[in-house]
Amino acid sequence: MLRSECLVRLALLLCVSFGFLLHPAVTDVIALGSKLSVVDNNFWVSTNRDFAFGFFNIADEPNQFSVGIRFNSKSIPYNQQTLVWIAGGHVKVSNMSYFQLTPQGELVLYDSLHGVTAWTSGTGNGSVVSASLNDDGNLVLVDSKQNMIWQSFDNPSDTLLPGQRLHVSKTLRASSKNLETSHYSLYLNASGRLQLRWDSNVVYWTGESHSSIANANLTASITSDGSLQLQDQHSRAVWSVFGEDHNDSVSYRFLRLDFDGNLRLYSWMEDSQSWRSVWQAVENQCKVFATCVDRGVCIFNTSGSAECRCPFKTNETNKCLVPSEQDCTIGTSMQRYENIYLYGYYPPDDSIVTSSLQQCEQLCHNDSECTVATFSNIGGPKCSIKKTKYVTGYTDPSLSSISFVKSCLDPFAVYPDSEKSPPSESSHHRLCVPCLVGAASGTFVIVGFIQLGIVFFICRRKSSTMRRVTLAFTHPNSKGLMVLSFAEIKSITGDLKNQVGPNMFKGVLPNNRVLAIKDLNASIEERKFRTAVMKIGNIHHKNLMKLEGYCCEFNHRYLVYEYAKNGSLDKYLDDSTLCKKLTWRTRVEICSSVAKAICYLHSGCREFISHGNLKCENVMLDENSVAKVSDYGFTIVDGEATYCGFSAEKDVADFGKLVITLLTGCCDHDHGQVCKRAYKEWLEGRITNVVDKRIDGGANSEELERALRIAFWCVQVDERKRPSMEEVVRVLDGTLNVDPPPPPFHLAFDPQENCSESEIESVV
Repeated sequence: MLRSECLVRLALLLCVSFGFLLHPAVTDVIALGSKLSVVDNNFWVSTNRDFAFGFFNIADEPNQFSVGIRFNSKSIPYNQQTLVWIAGGHVKVSNMSYFQLTPQGELVLYDSLHGVTAWTSGTGNGSVVSASLNDDGNLVLVDSKQNMIWQSFDNPSDTLLPGQRLHVSKTLRASSKNLETSHYSLYLNASGRLQLRWDSNVVYWTGESHSSIANANLTASITSDGSLQLQDQHSRAVWSVFGEDHNDSVSYRFLRLDFDGNLRLYSWMEDSQSWRSVWQAVENQCKVFATCVDRGVCIFNTSGSAECRCPFKTNETNKCLVPSEQDCTIGTSMQRYENIYLYGYYPPDDSIVTSSLQQCEQLCHNDSECTVATFSNIGGPKCSIKKTKYVTGYTDPSLSSISFVKSCLDPFAVYPDSEKSPPSESSHHRLCVPCLVGAASGTFVIVGFIQLGIVFFICRRKSSTMRRVTLAFTHPNSKGLMVLSFAEIKSITGDLKNQVGPNMFKGVLPNNRVLAIKDLNASIEERKFRTAVMKIGNIHHKNLMKLEGYCCEFNHRYLVYEYAKNGSLDKYLDDSTLCKKLTWRTRVEICSSVAKAICYLHSGCREFISHGNLKCENVMLDENSVAKVSDYGFTIVDGEATYCGFSAEKDVADFGKLVITLLTGCCDHDHGQVCKRAYKEWLEGRITNVVDKRIDGGANSEELERALRIAFWCVQVDERKRPSMEEVVRVLDGTLNVDPPPPPFHLAFDPQENCSESEIESVV
């Protein structure tokens, strides 16, 4: 039985892995309602058969699939049919998933096993009538007049094809093989400069500047003849780099940001039946930031390849630790390496001094911030001092340079040199009163010193704890997060006595910066917790509470957030005095800000993230009353912390409830009754009766109409009718019209209150 099940699973995996070869569907038009699934392993193919769209398995796990576009030409072997676009930027789903162009004209990736919508095109209200996979590899949605409503070319993942353009403020993001590679991106900034970045703030390669060009109109693209160009609005090249085979006759090309952080232009070689890199942005791979982030020093050797070496010590997870990340209480030593030149990469703060070999070694050894030093004698003796953990370099037998690497000394045991023989006993025992007095006095002094020592130890320990907190804040880990121990959490929160909300505490750093400390008060496995925290720590949006750090020690799980001075939204609605501060303009801006925050979690991050617990208590107001959503990513269910365990539809419904609560000012826990009353007033034309009477000056009728309509759509019982958060944002901003909503309940009213379609239409 087990063998037959294994054979069935293997057959499913092989079918999906080679699905593009088995079930083609060549068509000019993809009709509304068309559907692809992992089980059926069907797919869509362009009319020239060069590209195919469908499910594929590229992960190590057999039940992890993505959906997207890949090369499909018969001249390219299957194992070389490279992926060029992935829906949702590398989103992965289970083997019980399907992809559909819905009757409403929206592309939807649905994971049936987990019951979540993993990705959508957000085109449900765009009058889409069909789709097609073009011969250039572009998946497009069009309306009845063949106007393009949406295209995959405008939403790149890690690849550009000839004819595809990268617009200002758009990015390519490297596929994620680990936490480090997921941070690489190619970005065309507002100044018209191409930049390779790590973690959005470290730029390690930049194209040329074009100050004389109208930069906002520049786009980046690759040409069929093998060049990467920046083009103006008239498609004229203002900057170009060329591949080795420029102008050669090549059938297929693409530009890809590889997982190692390097940008490369590839060409298909018919002779060797393989893809060849004909240009790359960073010639020395060691110059790509964080190539060896946790593995030590990057060495570019004579063969032209980069390798990572750890001349420092490693921790239990084999992370390479520079001395500043270790506790060098015993002291440090300098390790000598021949024929290697090392230099700091980020920040580039090398200092060059004239010295001898011995002086160079000593200079680094005596400098607490020095990591490595290199001595060379080319044109005179020079010593280069590096004070950064990001170190790179190169090695060659012909190099005469010598590098010194600082390392911590290991603790060692201290053994006595000799044993003293015991004193000889006198044959006569006499009572020595002065001796007793001296002994008593000595004992008193010793006890006093011990007590002083204990007090000193406690004070020093507390001071040491605060110093460690300061160090964690000023020198966060590579993801920019503080990693605090439970003792440090207790220290900055006054022993967890400074409570400001349910499981929420106020913490103050030694530099007087205020933080919010969230006790998850739930169990979650350490590896999963750290992985989730790393992902959440990379989320940056002005309307999301920024995660500053965390504590993961034994069974303690704490999250450290920025602090919102004005507290949570619910306390304003519950207090008749504070409620006066929530003017109509403030409430409208809060709705818009929260919508943008949730929209960013759903579609702006590398992976879909659900909030799962959106409510007024989790909307914080800063000193300027700007809304910031907190508690995203983790949701507590029956004492277990769940990371992103809910669907987009639940977040949409929760947002609709929040809007209705904010507009009506009613915090009744029975949201159904509140919504029912609000809908009845809206339907009968008494829209102003919905508004919280505590708002001075009333409400703007146009904004109120938009907000109520979209809120009623959000809380529809039928999840399929709920809009995406992107549509919600556009409606609230006034850039998208919204139809009058139907009753959002199964039985919205009593029989005498039921509404006809004509009554609903009369509200328009």
